[in-house]
Amino acid sequence: MRLGVLDVGSNTVHLLLLDGSAGSRPEPYASHKMGLQLVRYIDADGNISDEGRDKLTEFVGSALDFAIENNAEDLLAFATSAIRESTNGAAVLQHVQNKTGVTLTEISGDQEAAITYHAVRHWQGWGAGRILNFDIGGGSFEFSTGVDAFPDDAISVPLGATRLTGDWFSGEMPTPKEVKKLRKYTREVLEPVAEDLLAYGQPHMTVGTSKTFRSLARICGAAPYSAGPHVKREMRLEDLRLWARRMEAMSPADRVDLPGVSEMRSRQILAGAIAAEAAMEVFGIEVMRVSPWALREGLILRRLNHFATQGTANMISPKSIAEGARR
Repeated sequence: MRLGVLDVGSNTVHLLLLDGSAGSRPEPYASHKMGLQLVRYIDADGNISDEGRDKLTEFVGSALDFAIENNAEDLLAFATSAIRESTNGAAVLQHVQNKTGVTLTEISGDQEAAITYHAVRHWQGWGAGRILNFDIGGGSFEFSTGVDAFPDDAISVPLGATRLTGDWFSGEMPTPKEVKKLRKYTREVLEPVAEDLLAYGQPHMTVGTSKTFRSLARICGAAPYSAGPHVKREMRLEDLRLWARRMEAMSPADRVDLPGVSEMRSRQILAGAIAAEAAMEVFGIEVMRVSPWALREGLILRRLNHFATQGTANMISPKSIAEGARR
């Protein structure tokens, strides 16, 4: 069965197609994505501009066509922090549905954290013991912990890399004072999160998900993406501290030359590093794993579990979506 999951994030809009069935491991088939950076289209009043809305709508339409061309049998479409925190998010979602037929479901930060944990648990297995998961997005930073298939607790805080960059850095090169203030702020936000989640017990394994953590781990010496998903990737706090301070003195143009850093993310990777460093410090984590599975895979796993118990009657065919939009 070929399933599609369309993720409208703060930085990237991404359709991932996977092959799988109930009880099997989902295998990536193809992907279609664009670095839209939707947060850049949010004005001072918190509204997504018409230009941003139209670019999103155009991509969703192209993603639907891609799913049909590649014989996807089911499509899940969802939106995260950029949409849920914008003043006109509901209107934007309605516009997308009217033009394309695709219904983007808005999920909360806590739901995002819990679904991501579910994927990480499947990837790492029961032998990992208690897992603590970190996930940095463009607008928010998600945390979760647990020993079972679903977390004991899941928390989202507004410490996304794009958000922090825009809110705390006044120019391309942040001043030492701005960096110092951001370091203090992230610790203040994260200390109560650590207190709440560590009350469930110390983790046996800490895992980082999202492009930000993959990029940071690559900067700190982890294997490249080309080495495949099964290569063990770790990031140590001492290495992250070193590279975070090196990046303070680098321009975004210089950061593009770092391994794993794209031009789109070169400006925000410093804020992401500061947030990641603060999280590892307040939780007392010296080394963490990096997982290739995250939110999209978690949604697919939940969808496959649903098929196993309820059957496929509620599948959302991309072809039927397109036909409905044309009527």
